[in-house]
Amino acid sequence: MSDQPEAIPDEAPVKTAKQLEKEAKKLEKLKKFQEKQTKIQQTKEVSKEKTEKKETKKKETKDEPIVYTGNTEPGEKKDVLGPLPSSYSPQYVEAAWYPWWQKQGFFKPEYGRKSIGEKNPKGKFVMVIPPPNVTGTLHLGHALTNAVEDSITRWHRMKGKTTLWNPGCDHAGIATQVVVEKKLWREEKKTRHEVGRDKFIEKVWEWKQEKGDRIYEQMKLMGSSLDWDRACFTMDPKLSRAVTEAFLILHEAGDIYRSERLVHWSCTLKSAISDIEVDKVELSGRTPLRVPGYPNPIEFGVLASFAYKLADGSGDEIVVATTRLETLFADVAVAVHPEDERYKAYVGKLLVHPFCDRKIPVVADSFVERDFGTGAVKISPGHDHNDYEVAQRLGLPLITVLNEEGVIIGDYGEFSGMKRFDARIRVTEVLTEKGLYRGTESHAMVVPLCSRSKDIVEPLLKPQWYVRTGDMAAKAVQAVKTGELKIIPDHHTKTWYSWLENNRDWCISRQLWWGHRIPAYKVTFCDPAKQPKDITESDLWVSARSGEEAESKATAKFQVTKSEIVLKQDEDVLDTWFSSGLFPFSVFGWPDKTPELEAFYPGELLETGHDILFFWVARMVFFGQRLLGKLPFKEVFLHPIVRDAHGRKMSKSLGNVIDPLDVVTGISLEGLQARLMQDSNLDPAERERAAEGQKRDYPQGIPECGTDALRFALASYMTQGRDINLDILRVQGYRFFCNKIWNAARFSLSIVSSLLCSLDLSLATNSYLCANPTQESLEPSLDGGRLSVVDLLFHAMLSDRVSASYTHLKRWSDHVEKLLANQEDAVVKAAQAEVSSSKPSPMDAWILSRLADAVATCNKAFSKYEFNTITTACYKLCDVYLVSNNKAFSNTITTACYNLWLYELCDVYLECIKPVMGPAGSLLDKAHAARTLLTVLNVGLRLLSPFMPFLSEELYQRLPSPNLAPSITVAAYPEQEEFDPLKNVSLEQDFELVQKIYTSIRSVRSDYQVVKSQKTQVFIDCLDSRVCTMIQSFALPIRTLAYCSDILYNPTVPPPSCATAVVSEKVGIRVSLEGLIKVDKEIERLNKKEDYLKQVIGKLKDQAAAEDYEVKVPETVRTANADKLKEAEGELSRLPAALEALKLMQ
Repeated sequence: MSDQPEAIPDEAPVKTAKQLEKEAKKLEKLKKFQEKQTKIQQTKEVSKEKTEKKETKKKETKDEPIVYTGNTEPGEKKDVLGPLPSSYSPQYVEAAWYPWWQKQGFFKPEYGRKSIGEKNPKGKFVMVIPPPNVTGTLHLGHALTNAVEDSITRWHRMKGKTTLWNPGCDHAGIATQVVVEKKLWREEKKTRHEVGRDKFIEKVWEWKQEKGDRIYEQMKLMGSSLDWDRACFTMDPKLSRAVTEAFLILHEAGDIYRSERLVHWSCTLKSAISDIEVDKVELSGRTPLRVPGYPNPIEFGVLASFAYKLADGSGDEIVVATTRLETLFADVAVAVHPEDERYKAYVGKLLVHPFCDRKIPVVADSFVERDFGTGAVKISPGHDHNDYEVAQRLGLPLITVLNEEGVIIGDYGEFSGMKRFDARIRVTEVLTEKGLYRGTESHAMVVPLCSRSKDIVEPLLKPQWYVRTGDMAAKAVQAVKTGELKIIPDHHTKTWYSWLENNRDWCISRQLWWGHRIPAYKVTFCDPAKQPKDITESDLWVSARSGEEAESKATAKFQVTKSEIVLKQDEDVLDTWFSSGLFPFSVFGWPDKTPELEAFYPGELLETGHDILFFWVARMVFFGQRLLGKLPFKEVFLHPIVRDAHGRKMSKSLGNVIDPLDVVTGISLEGLQARLMQDSNLDPAERERAAEGQKRDYPQGIPECGTDALRFALASYMTQGRDINLDILRVQGYRFFCNKIWNAARFSLSIVSSLLCSLDLSLATNSYLCANPTQESLEPSLDGGRLSVVDLLFHAMLSDRVSASYTHLKRWSDHVEKLLANQEDAVVKAAQAEVSSSKPSPMDAWILSRLADAVATCNKAFSKYEFNTITTACYKLCDVYLVSNNKAFSNTITTACYNLWLYELCDVYLECIKPVMGPAGSLLDKAHAARTLLTVLNVGLRLLSPFMPFLSEELYQRLPSPNLAPSITVAAYPEQEEFDPLKNVSLEQDFELVQKIYTSIRSVRSDYQVVKSQKTQVFIDCLDSRVCTMIQSFALPIRTLAYCSDILYNPTVPPPSCATAVVSEKVGIRVSLEGLIKVDKEIERLNKKEDYLKQVIGKLKDQAAAEDYEVKVPETVRTANADKLKEAEGELSRLPAALEALKLMQ
């Protein structure tokens, strides 16, 4: 062979005929292939276009909310004859019901009775609302209060009691005045002093009219079943009269007196404030804080030391430490501990004040902490509560050096007229110049801030009015100890005893304009010589309903004529808590003996947040026992405080407050941010942090959840003993729960209607739900035919719903009754025997047993206010696997409702009856299933109603059951005694094993990725004949829930290609995988899955081990991570057995 390449010919050789034929075939094939590819591409494009259109249509449909479009006039009943929408829509469900409830008078105690005085053998339930402040809109704390109180009220109403939940609004003295003052300055650049008292009060009333109505509307949107005809405001004439009368009674009895004492003073508000209006801010050390009226932040958390020289000229000194150098001018002593050896020799000696010629003593008192600073502290009783107590014990004088505006007063040279914190800086400089300053150190401390003005609270000596509370507090303590008054949860009784057994008299004066002006008048003698000697300043005051009455009382008291004295009413107003303390009886017309007071006082329950146990609850108990001789209520139920998902208190200053209506209707992130930016009272830096927090917590905004979901979520959070860290995503989860209930009811009504459309007469013309198959089944009877078993069952269900207006149904009913009357008819007897001998299926009996359990749980939990139990019981009715593995969650109201609906009804029972209601099911089985299903729906909705009033009413009105109440609001709450006979403990125990069987089968299928559409053959090995018989009775549910094609029991020869699992000591399962999996690929997949699960477990454990994990990570995320870890560990533990089974199949 030559190494040279072959030459390329100039022309291609001529092809043979065979070659040409072959090429032609190739070209034909290529043409067909290209045509096919073109067709495929066209099909893809058409399919893509259809998909895009479908997705666009789906998106458009999704974006358009389903709303109620019926022509229902306000107050008229909603039209429920139309079909149920395809999915749950809060806007649709919540429309129209509330005005109808209100117009029907369902919320009034008179409903169903001739008068409020009529005795009700079932008893009464009366509760007053904690009146919200008329300062703006409701927040989630109010939403929690409304959700809890309305649920309790609705439960009692459904129990048949005479029920009253009385609404009201509080004037909120300081809070409202501050808001209106800011509004006045923002809009008119005027202070309240510039417009005058009367004009300013007019503006506050305008604000009240605007905000009060808005608050009431919010309550109605929350579904609160309050008697609005009895709504009241604490400044209404009726309640104002009660305030005046209470003051007069207590003052004339000596229980109200006037005295000069230290009070919490807000220099910005120029008023005394209550303890609850003081925020105690803990500082770990040096911290700059912004103070109103100062351009630069003021440093706190600093302990300053300076020296006091002895007055004996020895040159000795005592170094004292203080956090408040500006009050040095008010020092009257230096105190040391009596057992402190360092200072024993100095006790009793005098010290030289560095800024005046005052000599102050060294005193000994055990309140001094020897380890604090130098062990010596300055005593300025005019500006410190502890120092005031020392001065009272040791007889030291009281000196005030700050006025109401926080300015230095007195003869102190350059310091006089200087603002308090400016003086602090200058004092430091002068002490340094004098050689007396000894330096500073960082110091942990608590700074008292006014919650309204954010000013540093100043203790000031002021003459104020006080209520003498010693005897009242003692009686309040005794009432709890004897059980006459019950506080729930009971751990709050320790707080009750702690506060009331160490009780101080209550300062009720406030230096405000908005509120109940104190009905006290000071007497001034025109001739001072005629004023009685040895009279105190307090004796110069008289209390009266008017100036004329005060004049009459004063002349009689001092035996003078009108011309000899001048009277002036106190400019101050009463503490808001004073009028609030009268609320349980002032709303019913006290001091008059009205029919309402007779009927509704005392009430049964007071429900409120635990943070106002002393400030409000104790005061109501004080006044109720003191003025009426009766406790205002028998029980006090205290709910937790709502915090954000990170555990922070919801506060406007933090910008993390959520409007409940934003959760109900939904709001975008942009909407949240815009509202935040509109808050002019928020610190810019805090606003920025809040905005970042919103972006992190609500990147997609807050979705529309609806009122029912919000109410249910808040109730489910009610775990007694801890505050609520509210995660909005959890509320959204209950929105999905609402959709689950909706779909369950819609599906149930449709399958019942397809069987018995005329069962619900209101749906008889509804073509969407009813194809009227009943008409065909009734034809033989109408033609004179014999009775069937189904005729008898239908007649038992329909007899009291039949009326002459339904001609077809009436003819059939009359015919059935005629045949039933002839007891000699053998066919009738045979049919009746068949009906009476027929029994519900095991699944029918099981769901009714679970229903009975939910009824018992809900009633017991409601009576104990265990809300988390009730909601979960209802939820459970609608994954049984979770039920059997989460027994700890089945003892509270919300738990009971949740489990009933979600895990038992929806996930189990409805799935199990689908084959029964199909073509293969017998009419008798269908009738039993239909009756059972309607029973569960009816009872389940009534259990749910206190929490979800709108959804439960919408579905209740569509039930085809006889004898329905006009509204679920006044329907009877299911009673335990009524449903106890349905409880079947042994059946439930059997079904627990059934649950384990089908969940084990599903677990095996999941491990090998067998999809639902692939039915598997299952073999069950059982060593107990009774258990085997029981399992066989549940064969259909097991096949349905485990996606089985067939079940064989105790096979003699072990089947090939099976995955096995142990269910119990006596039961095992084998799932045939023949033809369903490729063994080698499955082994490879499980090995990869093992590596993946190990990585997931390691990552989750590392996250949980982080130091700040419990603090920074929201509770819901921690819970979700714990669930993921448990699931991953469980899955990993099953992999070795699955791999071993696969190896045996190779």
